[in-house]
Amino acid sequence: MNTQPAFVAAADPAELIGAIARRARQAQAALAAMPSAARAAALHHAADALRAATPEILAANAQDLAAGKARGLSGAMLDRLALDEARIEGVAAGVDAVADLADPVGQVIEAYQRPNGLKLQRIRVPIGTIGIIYESRPNVTADAAALCVRAGNAALLRGGSEAVHSNRAIHAALVAGLAEGGVPEAAVQLIPTQDRAAVGAMLTASGLIDMIVPRGGKSLVERVQADARVPVLAHLDGICHTYVHAAAEPEMAKTIALNAKMRRTGICGAMETLLIDSAFPEAAALVAALIDRGCEVRGDERIQALDPRVIPASANDWDTEYLDAILSVACVDGLAAALAHIARHSSAHTDVIVTDDESAAERFLAEVDSAIVMHNASSQFADGGEFGLGAEIGIATGRLHARGPVALEGLTTYKWQVRGSGQTRP
Repeated sequence: MNTQPAFVAAADPAELIGAIARRARQAQAALAAMPSAARAAALHHAADALRAATPEILAANAQDLAAGKARGLSGAMLDRLALDEARIEGVAAGVDAVADLADPVGQVIEAYQRPNGLKLQRIRVPIGTIGIIYESRPNVTADAAALCVRAGNAALLRGGSEAVHSNRAIHAALVAGLAEGGVPEAAVQLIPTQDRAAVGAMLTASGLIDMIVPRGGKSLVERVQADARVPVLAHLDGICHTYVHAAAEPEMAKTIALNAKMRRTGICGAMETLLIDSAFPEAAALVAALIDRGCEVRGDERIQALDPRVIPASANDWDTEYLDAILSVACVDGLAAALAHIARHSSAHTDVIVTDDESAAERFLAEVDSAIVMHNASSQFADGGEFGLGAEIGIATGRLHARGPVALEGLTTYKWQVRGSGQTRP
Protein backbone atom coordinates (compact mmCIF):
# COMPACT_ATOMS: atom_id res chain seq x y z
CA MET A 1 0.00 0.00 0.00
CA ASN A 2 1.38 3.39 -0.96
CA THR A 3 1.13 5.73 2.01
CA GLN A 4 2.45 8.76 0.11
CA PRO A 5 -0.17 11.52 0.63
CA ALA A 6 -2.06 12.66 -2.44
CA PHE A 7 -1.43 16.24 -3.54
CA VAL A 8 -3.42 18.28 -5.95
CA ALA A 9 -1.03 19.31 -8.72
CA ALA A 10 0.19 22.80 -7.90
CA ALA A 11 0.66 25.35 -10.65
CA ASP A 12 3.66 26.64 -8.73
CA PRO A 13 6.18 23.94 -7.71
CA ALA A 14 7.11 26.13 -4.76
CA GLU A 15 3.57 25.65 -3.39
CA LEU A 16 3.92 21.87 -3.65
CA ILE A 17 7.34 21.78 -1.98
CA GLY A 18 6.17 24.24 0.65
CA ALA A 19 3.20 22.04 1.57
CA ILE A 20 5.36 18.92 1.73
CA ALA A 21 8.06 20.64 3.78
CA ARG A 22 5.61 22.07 6.29
CA ARG A 23 4.17 18.61 6.88
CA ALA A 24 7.72 17.31 7.27
CA ARG A 25 8.60 19.90 9.89
CA GLN A 26 5.56 18.96 11.99
CA ALA A 27 6.42 15.28 11.68
CA GLN A 28 10.06 15.91 12.52
CA ALA A 29 9.16 17.50 15.83
CA ALA A 30 7.24 14.35 16.78
CA LEU A 31 10.02 12.08 15.48
CA ALA A 32 12.70 13.92 17.45
CA ALA A 33 10.64 13.50 20.62
CA MET A 34 10.53 9.70 20.20
CA PRO A 35 12.90 7.72 22.41
CA SER A 36 15.95 6.42 20.59
CA ALA A 37 14.87 2.81 21.11
CA ALA A 38 11.50 3.54 19.50
CA ARG A 39 13.13 5.04 16.40
CA ALA A 40 15.40 2.01 16.16
CA ALA A 41 12.45 -0.38 16.50
CA ALA A 42 10.54 1.49 13.79
CA LEU A 43 13.48 1.07 11.42
CA HIS A 44 13.48 -2.69 12.08
CA HIS A 45 9.78 -2.69 11.16
CA ALA A 46 10.68 -0.81 7.98
CA ALA A 47 13.33 -3.40 7.10
CA ASP A 48 10.80 -6.20 7.55
CA ALA A 49 8.30 -4.31 5.37
CA LEU A 50 10.87 -4.01 2.60
CA ARG A 51 11.45 -7.77 2.68
CA ALA A 52 7.71 -8.44 2.59
CA ALA A 53 7.28 -6.09 -0.38
CA THR A 54 9.98 -7.79 -2.48
CA PRO A 55 7.53 -8.90 -5.23
CA GLU A 56 6.07 -5.41 -5.60
CA ILE A 57 9.52 -3.79 -5.61
CA LEU A 58 10.80 -6.23 -8.25
CA ALA A 59 7.76 -5.59 -10.46
CA ALA A 60 8.29 -1.84 -10.20
CA ASN A 61 11.99 -2.24 -10.92
CA ALA A 62 11.19 -4.26 -14.04
CA GLN A 63 9.23 -1.26 -15.34
CA ASP A 64 12.20 1.02 -14.76
CA LEU A 65 14.62 -1.41 -16.40
CA ALA A 66 12.39 -1.74 -19.48
CA ALA A 67 12.11 2.03 -19.76
CA GLY A 68 15.85 2.41 -19.24
CA LYS A 69 16.67 -0.03 -22.02
CA ALA A 70 14.26 1.78 -24.32
CA ARG A 71 16.00 5.06 -23.48
CA GLY A 72 19.39 3.55 -24.26
CA LEU A 73 20.86 3.67 -20.76
CA SER A 74 24.36 2.20 -20.59
CA GLY A 75 25.05 -1.22 -19.14
CA ALA A 76 26.66 0.38 -16.09
CA MET A 77 23.61 2.59 -15.50
CA LEU A 78 21.24 -0.36 -15.87
CA ASP A 79 23.32 -2.33 -13.37
CA ARG A 80 23.06 0.52 -10.86
CA LEU A 81 19.32 0.56 -11.41
CA ALA A 82 18.70 -3.18 -11.29
CA LEU A 83 17.31 -4.92 -8.21
CA ASP A 84 16.95 -8.60 -7.45
CA GLU A 85 16.02 -10.51 -4.31
CA ALA A 86 19.59 -10.43 -3.02
CA ARG A 87 19.90 -6.69 -3.54
CA ILE A 88 16.58 -6.00 -1.84
CA GLU A 89 17.72 -8.12 1.09
CA GLY A 90 20.89 -6.03 1.12
CA VAL A 91 18.81 -2.85 1.26
CA ALA A 92 16.71 -4.23 4.13
CA ALA A 93 19.81 -5.42 5.97
CA GLY A 94 21.26 -1.93 5.58
CA VAL A 95 18.19 -0.44 7.27
CA ASP A 96 18.54 -2.96 10.09
CA ALA A 97 22.21 -1.99 10.44
CA VAL A 98 21.36 1.71 10.70
CA ALA A 99 18.78 0.92 13.37
CA ASP A 100 21.48 -0.76 15.43
CA LEU A 101 23.93 2.14 15.22
CA ALA A 102 24.60 4.22 18.31
CA ASP A 103 22.28 7.22 18.36
CA PRO A 104 24.17 10.54 18.50
CA VAL A 105 21.09 12.56 19.49
CA GLY A 106 21.36 13.76 23.07
CA GLN A 107 25.09 13.11 23.29
CA VAL A 108 26.82 15.61 25.55
CA ILE A 109 29.70 17.11 23.57
CA GLU A 110 31.03 19.13 26.49
CA ALA A 111 29.88 20.25 29.92
CA TYR A 112 31.33 22.72 32.41
CA GLN A 113 30.43 25.18 35.12
CA ARG A 114 31.20 28.92 35.08
CA PRO A 115 32.55 30.75 38.16
CA ASN A 116 29.11 32.31 38.65
CA GLY A 117 27.55 28.85 39.03
CA LEU A 118 25.95 28.56 35.58
CA LYS A 119 26.11 24.99 34.30
CA LEU A 120 26.53 24.68 30.54
CA GLN A 121 26.15 21.68 28.23
CA ARG A 122 26.53 21.43 24.47
CA ILE A 123 24.44 18.51 23.18
CA ARG A 124 23.72 16.93 19.81
CA VAL A 125 20.28 17.47 18.28
CA PRO A 126 18.77 16.64 14.87
CA ILE A 127 19.32 19.10 12.04
CA GLY A 128 15.62 19.09 11.14
CA THR A 129 14.29 18.56 7.62
CA ILE A 130 16.80 17.23 5.10
CA GLY A 131 16.25 17.13 1.34
CA ILE A 132 18.06 14.38 -0.55
CA ILE A 133 18.29 14.75 -4.33
CA TYR A 134 19.69 11.65 -5.99
CA GLU A 135 20.00 9.74 -9.24
CA SER A 136 19.85 6.17 -10.50
CA ARG A 137 20.38 3.93 -7.46
CA PRO A 138 16.98 3.14 -5.89
CA ASN A 139 18.65 1.81 -2.72
CA VAL A 140 19.37 5.45 -1.80
CA THR A 141 15.65 5.84 -1.07
CA ALA A 142 15.96 3.45 1.87
CA ASP A 143 19.54 4.29 2.89
CA ALA A 144 19.00 8.04 3.13
CA ALA A 145 15.63 7.74 4.83
CA ALA A 146 16.97 5.32 7.44
CA LEU A 147 19.92 7.54 8.31
CA CYS A 148 17.70 10.60 8.65
CA VAL A 149 15.14 8.83 10.82
CA ARG A 150 17.77 7.31 13.12
CA ALA A 151 19.13 10.79 13.81
CA GLY A 152 15.67 12.28 14.32
CA ASN A 153 15.43 14.13 10.99
CA ALA A 154 12.61 14.29 8.47
CA ALA A 155 13.60 13.29 4.93
CA LEU A 156 12.34 14.72 1.66
CA LEU A 157 13.43 12.37 -1.13
CA ARG A 158 13.66 13.35 -4.77
CA GLY A 159 14.94 10.47 -6.88
CA GLY A 160 15.79 10.37 -10.56
CA SER A 161 13.24 9.66 -13.28
CA GLU A 162 15.07 6.48 -14.33
CA ALA A 163 14.15 4.81 -11.00
CA VAL A 164 10.76 6.42 -10.41
CA HIS A 165 8.72 3.21 -10.05
CA SER A 166 11.36 1.48 -7.91
CA ASN A 167 11.65 4.49 -5.62
CA ARG A 168 7.88 4.65 -5.14
CA ALA A 169 7.65 0.96 -4.27
CA ILE A 170 10.56 1.12 -1.82
CA HIS A 171 9.18 4.29 -0.25
CA ALA A 172 5.71 2.80 0.17
CA ALA A 173 7.05 -0.25 1.98
CA LEU A 174 9.47 1.77 4.07
CA VAL A 175 6.85 4.27 5.27
CA ALA A 176 4.34 1.52 6.03
CA GLY A 177 6.91 -0.15 8.28
CA LEU A 178 7.93 3.09 9.95
CA ALA A 179 4.28 3.97 10.62
CA GLU A 180 3.81 0.56 12.26
CA GLY A 181 6.60 1.60 14.62
CA GLY A 182 4.97 4.95 15.43
CA VAL A 183 6.92 7.26 13.10
CA PRO A 184 4.68 9.90 11.46
CA GLU A 185 4.24 9.12 7.76
CA ALA A 186 5.19 12.67 6.79
CA ALA A 187 8.64 12.19 8.33
CA VAL A 188 9.75 10.43 5.13
CA GLN A 189 8.19 11.84 1.96
CA LEU A 190 8.94 11.14 -1.68
CA ILE A 191 8.48 14.17 -3.90
CA PRO A 192 5.49 13.14 -6.08
CA THR A 193 6.69 14.69 -9.33
CA GLN A 194 9.66 14.37 -11.66
CA ASP A 195 9.31 18.00 -12.75
CA ARG A 196 12.79 19.54 -12.58
CA ALA A 197 11.20 22.71 -11.26
CA ALA A 198 10.48 20.85 -8.03
CA VAL A 199 14.24 20.46 -7.51
CA GLY A 200 14.63 24.21 -7.91
CA ALA A 201 11.88 24.75 -5.36
CA MET A 202 13.66 22.47 -2.89
CA LEU A 203 16.92 24.36 -3.37
CA THR A 204 15.28 27.69 -2.53
CA ALA A 205 13.06 26.51 0.35
CA SER A 206 15.05 28.38 2.97
CA GLY A 207 13.32 28.22 6.33
CA LEU A 208 11.46 25.04 5.37
CA ILE A 209 14.31 22.70 4.40
CA ASP A 210 17.36 22.84 6.65
CA MET A 211 19.94 21.04 4.49
CA ILE A 212 20.24 19.55 0.99
CA VAL A 213 22.31 16.46 0.21
CA PRO A 214 22.88 15.73 -3.50
CA ARG A 215 23.82 12.18 -4.49
CA GLY A 216 24.66 11.86 -8.16
CA GLY A 217 26.78 12.98 -11.07
CA LYS A 218 28.77 16.16 -11.45
CA SER A 219 26.05 18.03 -13.35
CA LEU A 220 23.54 17.42 -10.55
CA VAL A 221 25.93 18.51 -7.81
CA GLU A 222 27.00 21.59 -9.80
CA ARG A 223 23.39 22.66 -10.18
CA VAL A 224 22.63 22.12 -6.52
CA GLN A 225 25.69 24.05 -5.36
CA ALA A 226 25.05 26.89 -7.81
CA ASP A 227 21.32 27.35 -7.16
CA ALA A 228 20.83 26.40 -3.50
CA ARG A 229 19.69 28.95 -0.94
CA VAL A 230 19.75 26.15 1.62
CA PRO A 231 23.00 24.74 3.13
CA VAL A 232 24.42 21.93 0.97
CA LEU A 233 26.42 18.93 2.14
CA ALA A 234 28.28 17.49 -0.85
CA HIS A 235 31.43 17.11 -2.86
CA LEU A 236 31.75 18.06 -6.51
CA ASP A 237 34.87 16.20 -7.67
CA GLY A 238 36.91 13.37 -6.26
CA ILE A 239 40.33 14.31 -7.60
CA CYS A 240 42.25 12.07 -5.21
CA HIS A 241 46.06 11.97 -5.15
CA THR A 242 48.53 9.33 -4.08
CA TYR A 243 52.07 10.59 -3.47
CA VAL A 244 54.78 7.92 -3.55
CA HIS A 245 57.54 9.43 -1.43
CA ALA A 246 61.25 8.70 -1.92
CA ALA A 247 61.18 6.50 1.19
CA ALA A 248 58.18 4.42 0.07
CA GLU A 249 58.60 0.65 0.18
CA PRO A 250 58.33 -0.28 -3.55
CA GLU A 251 56.06 -3.30 -3.23
CA MET A 252 53.72 -1.44 -0.88
CA ALA A 253 53.64 1.52 -3.25
CA LYS A 254 52.70 -0.71 -6.18
CA THR A 255 50.01 -2.55 -4.24
CA ILE A 256 48.42 0.65 -2.94
CA ALA A 257 48.54 2.42 -6.32
CA LEU A 258 46.97 -0.50 -8.18
CA ASN A 259 44.20 -0.82 -5.59
CA ALA A 260 43.58 2.93 -5.38
CA LYS A 261 43.12 3.20 -9.15
CA MET A 262 41.88 -0.15 -10.39
CA ARG A 263 39.78 -1.75 -7.63
CA ARG A 264 36.78 0.33 -8.68
CA THR A 265 37.52 3.15 -11.08
CA GLY A 266 34.09 4.78 -10.93
CA ILE A 267 33.89 5.72 -7.24
CA CYS A 268 34.74 9.10 -5.77
CA GLY A 269 37.61 7.65 -3.71
CA ALA A 270 39.46 6.29 -6.73
CA MET A 271 42.93 7.75 -7.29
CA GLU A 272 42.97 10.14 -10.26
CA THR A 273 46.52 11.50 -9.97
CA LEU A 274 49.68 9.68 -8.95
CA LEU A 275 52.68 11.73 -7.83
CA ILE A 276 56.02 9.88 -7.89
CA ASP A 277 59.01 11.36 -6.13
CA SER A 278 61.99 11.80 -8.43
CA ALA A 279 64.10 9.95 -5.84
CA PHE A 280 61.81 6.91 -5.69
CA PRO A 281 63.90 4.06 -7.17
CA GLU A 282 61.12 1.95 -8.73
CA ALA A 283 59.18 4.58 -10.69
CA ALA A 284 59.40 2.77 -14.04
CA ALA A 285 58.19 -0.50 -12.55
CA LEU A 286 55.29 1.28 -10.84
CA VAL A 287 54.15 2.94 -14.07
CA ALA A 288 54.53 -0.32 -16.00
CA ALA A 289 52.44 -2.21 -13.44
CA LEU A 290 49.57 0.23 -13.87
CA ILE A 291 49.70 0.05 -17.67
CA ASP A 292 49.96 -3.73 -17.59
CA ARG A 293 46.81 -3.84 -15.45
CA GLY A 294 44.93 -1.97 -18.22
CA CYS A 295 45.23 1.62 -16.98
CA GLU A 296 45.88 4.40 -19.48
CA VAL A 297 48.65 6.57 -18.05
CA ARG A 298 48.94 10.23 -18.99
CA GLY A 299 52.23 11.63 -17.76
CA ASP A 300 54.52 14.63 -17.75
CA GLU A 301 57.82 14.54 -19.66
CA ARG A 302 59.74 12.67 -16.97
CA ILE A 303 57.03 10.03 -16.65
CA GLN A 304 56.85 9.66 -20.43
CA ALA A 305 60.57 8.88 -20.44
CA LEU A 306 59.95 5.88 -18.16
CA ASP A 307 57.71 3.93 -20.55
CA PRO A 308 56.88 4.46 -24.25
CA ARG A 309 53.24 3.58 -23.57
CA VAL A 310 52.70 6.73 -21.50
CA ILE A 311 50.50 9.33 -23.20
CA PRO A 312 51.46 13.02 -22.82
CA ALA A 313 49.34 14.71 -20.16
CA SER A 314 47.57 17.97 -20.96
CA ALA A 315 47.11 20.85 -18.53
CA ASN A 316 43.51 19.75 -17.95
CA ASP A 317 44.48 16.25 -16.85
CA TRP A 318 45.63 17.40 -13.43
CA ASP A 319 42.11 18.73 -12.74
CA THR A 320 40.11 15.83 -14.18
CA GLU A 321 38.07 13.21 -12.35
CA TYR A 322 38.20 10.37 -14.87
CA LEU A 323 36.07 7.76 -13.07
CA ASP A 324 37.66 5.36 -15.53
CA ALA A 325 40.86 3.35 -16.01
CA ILE A 326 42.78 6.55 -16.82
CA LEU A 327 45.40 8.11 -14.55
CA SER A 328 47.47 11.28 -14.65
CA VAL A 329 51.01 10.79 -13.31
CA ALA A 330 53.58 13.45 -12.45
CA CYS A 331 57.15 13.32 -11.21
CA VAL A 332 57.80 15.70 -8.30
CA ASP A 333 61.03 16.77 -6.61
CA GLY A 334 60.37 16.10 -2.96
CA LEU A 335 57.62 16.47 -0.41
CA ALA A 336 57.28 20.24 -0.78
CA ALA A 337 56.64 19.90 -4.51
CA ALA A 338 54.04 17.19 -3.88
CA LEU A 339 52.28 19.37 -1.33
CA ALA A 340 52.26 22.28 -3.77
CA HIS A 341 50.81 20.14 -6.56
CA ILE A 342 48.06 18.84 -4.29
CA ALA A 343 47.26 22.35 -3.05
CA ARG A 344 46.79 23.49 -6.67
CA HIS A 345 44.81 20.54 -7.99
CA SER A 346 43.17 18.55 -5.20
CA SER A 347 39.40 18.70 -4.79
CA ALA A 348 39.89 18.29 -1.02
CA HIS A 349 38.37 14.82 -1.03
CA THR A 350 41.09 12.23 -0.24
CA ASP A 351 44.88 12.44 -0.58
CA VAL A 352 47.45 9.78 0.33
CA ILE A 353 51.18 9.54 1.05
CA VAL A 354 53.06 6.26 0.80
CA THR A 355 56.30 6.35 2.79
CA ASP A 356 58.30 4.71 5.56
CA ASP A 357 59.51 8.14 6.69
CA GLU A 358 57.33 9.01 9.70
CA SER A 359 58.32 12.69 9.74
CA ALA A 360 57.38 13.07 6.07
CA ALA A 361 54.08 11.31 6.73
CA GLU A 362 53.24 13.54 9.68
CA ARG A 363 53.99 16.68 7.69
CA PHE A 364 51.76 15.45 4.86
CA LEU A 365 48.92 14.59 7.25
CA ALA A 366 49.19 18.01 8.89
CA GLU A 367 49.56 20.19 5.79
CA VAL A 368 47.25 18.64 3.19
CA ASP A 369 43.92 20.42 3.67
CA SER A 370 41.54 17.71 2.47
CA ALA A 371 38.58 16.06 4.16
CA ILE A 372 40.48 12.76 4.31
CA VAL A 373 44.28 12.41 4.45
CA MET A 374 45.91 8.98 4.58
CA HIS A 375 49.30 7.38 5.18
CA ASN A 376 50.18 4.01 3.64
CA ALA A 377 46.61 3.08 2.67
CA SER A 378 44.51 3.07 -0.48
CA SER A 379 42.23 6.04 -1.11
CA GLN A 380 39.45 3.52 -1.82
CA PHE A 381 38.99 3.32 1.96
CA ALA A 382 37.26 6.74 1.75
CA ASP A 383 33.91 5.30 2.75
CA GLY A 384 31.74 5.54 5.85
CA GLY A 385 31.43 1.79 6.22
CA GLU A 386 35.21 1.35 6.03
CA PHE A 387 35.61 4.07 8.66
CA GLY A 388 33.43 2.07 11.03
CA LEU A 389 30.60 4.59 10.83
CA GLY A 390 28.10 1.95 9.76
CA ALA A 391 26.67 3.91 6.86
CA GLU A 392 27.05 7.27 5.19
CA ILE A 393 24.79 9.69 3.41
CA GLY A 394 27.70 10.98 1.32
CA ILE A 395 31.17 12.51 1.37
CA ALA A 396 31.51 16.20 2.20
CA THR A 397 34.49 18.32 1.21
CA GLY A 398 33.34 21.69 2.55
CA ARG A 399 34.69 23.34 5.68
CA LEU A 400 31.52 23.75 7.69
CA HIS A 401 29.63 21.29 9.88
CA ALA A 402 30.89 17.93 8.54
CA ARG A 403 33.79 16.69 6.38
CA GLY A 404 34.58 13.32 4.87
CA PRO A 405 32.09 10.46 5.22
CA VAL A 406 28.89 11.91 6.67
CA ALA A 407 27.13 9.41 8.90
CA LEU A 408 24.71 9.82 11.80
CA GLU A 409 26.82 12.34 13.68
CA GLY A 410 27.00 14.48 10.52
CA LEU A 411 23.20 14.57 10.44
CA THR A 412 23.10 16.36 13.77
CA THR A 413 23.91 19.84 14.96
CA TYR A 414 24.07 21.02 18.57
CA LYS A 415 22.49 23.37 21.02
CA TRP A 416 23.51 24.84 24.35
CA GLN A 417 21.65 24.06 27.54
CA VAL A 418 22.28 26.47 30.40
CA ARG A 419 21.12 25.72 33.92
CA GLY A 420 21.18 28.41 36.54
CA SER A 421 20.04 29.08 40.08
CA GLY A 422 18.79 32.63 39.74
CA GLN A 423 21.89 34.31 38.26
CA THR A 424 21.54 37.72 36.63
CA ARG A 425 24.21 39.46 34.58
CA PRO A 426 25.79 42.49 36.28
